[in-house]
Amino acid sequence: MTSQNIRDQFPILNKKVHHLPLVYFDNAATTQKPQRVIDGIVEYYTNFNANIHRGVHVLAEESTSIWEQSRQEVASFFQADQQELIVTRNTTEALNILVRGWGEGNINEDDVVLVALSEHHSNFVPWQQLCLKKGAQFLTLPLAENGVINLAKTEQLFKQHKEHLRVVSLHHISNTLGTVTPIADVVQLLKDLDIREQVLLSVDVAQSAAHLPIHFHDSGVDAMAFSGHKMYAPMGVGGLFVTQKRLQEFEPVLFGGGMINTVMVDETTFASDTADRFTAGTPDVASLYGLAKACQFIKEVGWENIQKHEEELTQYALNQLHTFPEITVVGPQDVRDSQGNIVRLGSVAFLYDKVHAHDVAQILDRKGVAVRSGQHCTMPLHVSQGWMATTRASFAIYNTQSEVDVMIEALKDINTVFRRG
Repeated sequence: MTSQNIRDQFPILNKKVHHLPLVYFDNAATTQKPQRVIDGIVEYYTNFNANIHRGVHVLAEESTSIWEQSRQEVASFFQADQQELIVTRNTTEALNILVRGWGEGNINEDDVVLVALSEHHSNFVPWQQLCLKKGAQFLTLPLAENGVINLAKTEQLFKQHKEHLRVVSLHHISNTLGTVTPIADVVQLLKDLDIREQVLLSVDVAQSAAHLPIHFHDSGVDAMAFSGHKMYAPMGVGGLFVTQKRLQEFEPVLFGGGMINTVMVDETTFASDTADRFTAGTPDVASLYGLAKACQFIKEVGWENIQKHEEELTQYALNQLHTFPEITVVGPQDVRDSQGNIVRLGSVAFLYDKVHAHDVAQILDRKGVAVRSGQHCTMPLHVSQGWMATTRASFAIYNTQSEVDVMIEALKDINTVFRRG
């Protein structure tokens, strides 16, 4: 697919804002949707709408088939088994379910939970609150100067808390810094210390699922959370992958229709099948169908094309921002480090000297450029660095270098607006 072929599949990209073409650089918050995803939702409600698993009529059977086929498509996309997938509304819900379903029964007083300082609040607060409730120790993993997790200091923490370490929960790509966490190195550290089995290793792939291929089985992790709406799918659908071993330690957290086996006055038993046991009530079949369509779209574009395009686009944006003496890019200054490893991808956040991030974002909006400003649900990171707020431009497969040029030209207006220099 050419760049224009891809852009043509996203109708909202034809929208004008302030009488100017839309430049949508807020993809880390949510991506736009291709026509096939939009059509899929319409198709479902037009032709198949019925509750699943609760009827023997044609529509119920067709709807159930769509639900099952979509689950399989999504699981296959992440190189996982369907029985390892718990369908949720988003990453936030997935991580909360992990904390309640696994953490409540497995974290005890004096256990240690480690997360990165740069975690999204969705992966920070649930574990923090569990530790406060249980009397466990909640610690943050240190970051290197460029914002990537400091593996040497992480190893020291692992050794220091080896006896009581129970959870390590990390992002794959930081939504603020764009940094890529070397998950394989973290897995190896745990193995080298012979504590891999005692530690639940969870990864938030919300920011990486649309940018890098994810192989759940090969990753060596226990749990993985994602959101559909950040990978060209509808809002309101996501998932949590949990290995079969950890699912045996997992308790349902939502009760009601669909996940019940038998109900008596003094006892209730629950379905053994994962797809039922952790799905209480009527699920959002249409959105899961849309997510399956989004997975198909990504596979058709191809991971090699996606990675090449987004790496080049991210590096181009970094290079252009580096020409502004008043702008400080946070996180790694290049996509790849000196050894050729990818250390950041998908987004670029920055500070503009003496201008608040919200003011920067408003000026960009006047030029049709949509970016995100604020603390991006990473307050501990911002506070630790002394940043009041940052401006973030985040990219998708449909973005172009010419759109980056529009943003760069708009940034030049800030000097005029604030009478700088």
